[in-house]
Amino acid sequence: MKVLFVGNSHTFFNDMPELFAQFVEKTTGEKPEVVMLAYGGRDYKWHRKEYFALRFNLMYGGFDYCILQQAAHPYPPIEETLEYGGMIIDLCKKYHVTPVVYMTWAEKRFPENQQKMIDTCKQLAETRGALLAPVGEVWKRVQQECPDIELYFRDGEHAGPYGDFLIACVMCRLLTGSLSDEVIGKGFDFLQNEVINMELATVIEDVERIPVELDQEKTGKIYDIVNNQNM
Repeated sequence: MKVLFVGNSHTFFNDMPELFAQFVEKTTGEKPEVVMLAYGGRDYKWHRKEYFALRFNLMYGGFDYCILQQAAHPYPPIEETLEYGGMIIDLCKKYHVTPVVYMTWAEKRFPENQQKMIDTCKQLAETRGALLAPVGEVWKRVQQECPDIELYFRDGEHAGPYGDFLIACVMCRLLTGSLSDEVIGKGFDFLQNEVINMELATVIEDVERIPVELDQEKTGKIYDIVNNQNM
């Protein structure tokens, strides 16, 4: 399996694509190759305008899947999301790459924004014939059913280690059809060893990996919710 991630910091935070790859390996026995085109604050419109980088990867990269993440905070207008997301989905299909719409989550202080994100992503996936990674729906369920689990980074917008554990679980289950319980407790954390300073928006230390051991009970609850989610 070869997967291209297209998005912004809600894709690259805590090295989520690599965490996803490790979860797939634990589930299937084979580690997928992951490639990322993700830049802070970018949206579908920006990625579509950077046409040649996206086209080159889709045409020559030999990808099986392309995971498409729209900007989240603030969430762009529905019409813009459908228009530019649709263009990228069509481009994926042109080069025989299966498109996946990555549904993100609302800011912690604005939970009322979540339903708009859910509805828009569902509409985009359904009308354009793409797969849907229902991260936002699972995120909402975990918040409702397990309020003791903090999914957010300290800024209340990005995913913390438990949030990225959730994302990697959803992606793994969607693309493989299953999820090994060996992933429970595994995670990455940008704050480990002070890798990144969000206030200064700078990388402090470049390290190869930032693994952490997460709480078994909390990640087990997330694991169960992911496995019970319709996909």
